[in-house]
Amino acid sequence: MSQAAAPPVLCVAPSRALVDEKITVLVENLPPGSPVTVRSHHHSDDQDDWEAYAHYVSDHRGVVSVSDDMSFGGTYSGVEPMGLLWSLRPVPGSRTGLRLRKKNVCTPLLFHISVHSGHEGFRERPPLASALIERWYVAPGVQRIDVSERGVRGTLFLPPGPGPFPGVLDMWGGGGGLHEYRAALLACHGYVALALEYFKPGELKSTDLEYSYFETAFNLIQEHPRVMADRVGILGLSLGSSLALSLAAESKTVQPRACICIGSNHCSGRSLSGSPMVLITNPEGMRVDENNHHIWRDMALSILEDESKLVDVGKMSCPLMVVNGADDQNWPSTEMADDITRRMRAAGKEHLLTRLEYPDAGHLIEPPFSPHFRATNFMVPGRQKVILLWGGQTKPHSDAQEDSWRKILSFLQQHLYGNQCPKAKL
Repeated sequence: MSQAAAPPVLCVAPSRALVDEKITVLVENLPPGSPVTVRSHHHSDDQDDWEAYAHYVSDHRGVVSVSDDMSFGGTYSGVEPMGLLWSLRPVPGSRTGLRLRKKNVCTPLLFHISVHSGHEGFRERPPLASALIERWYVAPGVQRIDVSERGVRGTLFLPPGPGPFPGVLDMWGGGGGLHEYRAALLACHGYVALALEYFKPGELKSTDLEYSYFETAFNLIQEHPRVMADRVGILGLSLGSSLALSLAAESKTVQPRACICIGSNHCSGRSLSGSPMVLITNPEGMRVDENNHHIWRDMALSILEDESKLVDVGKMSCPLMVVNGADDQNWPSTEMADDITRRMRAAGKEHLLTRLEYPDAGHLIEPPFSPHFRATNFMVPGRQKVILLWGGQTKPHSDAQEDSWRKILSFLQQHLYGNQCPKAKL
């Protein structure tokens, strides 16, 4: 009597890791030459379901290695070790315009990895094997502290240990609110990071938030007992990059050690009533594509012709990294980066500038292995919800996120630490 074949085995390692760490996915004990589909599934904090999947054929040993083998189709193709994460998309039938963002960083992103027989109709078949993995923004020992002091709102993340550590002021874009996940991840890499909240409901209508708010936020980090006061940097995305450059070049009280801007934007942030937020309520130059997705990049091009609306980046005295995608459809970040380069060169400051530009990447360059969002919902102040086109193609945009994060961490280490900095481990 012949012995039954051993069932397929799925191994995903590590099963618990930070979100910027790589995983390996290995399927064994398959019949040689067997078509299978490997799938990842995530149920988000917003109660939406996301998936990625790829079609493989097992080798002569009955093995599929996602790190080494070719995907013949699915949400990605080719050899892509992390494709099961960065190619996530809403499952068929989901709401339109979704964006996956972790709201509660004190809990992990949970991914169900499964392997199914065949390629077509794989969802209708039960998994041959499955595994659950955890992806964290917060490592053990990282402290999360709510901040409501001197009018500043946000969340402070402290690395494990007594310090002192360098600090980072982390600012997101014109959508406003509080987004903690990037600051939490920076704390895992050895930085005291403040995720700053601004534009709560109601503020978008008045745009009366004072510039001093951001100066006070920077000073709060600088004055923290576990922070090296002379080693505080600023990281901003989109409107956050405008504010970062305004602080670095024009503030009389803020002197950052380094500045990073994602989605190049040097419109003046001295007064938010004169900031790019005004463009949101001014439809001139706005276009829509064939899907009625709003394209905003042309609305800001005229600003480049008005010196009074631009930060004088020639006054920069700290190292600056500018990161942008060449397919940015939300903001003219390439033209802005070109202008920043020209102005810093004219001021004899080009040696301070590090510029990263990624072909076929869009506006929302996030931490690595995050899904690519080409178009998502956005609430226009005083108007209705629209779907904004951010741009980018999934594979090159994902490559840009991985490469830029590695270079951002290297830039921060060089200019805020100046030597090897510790990274927290799970």
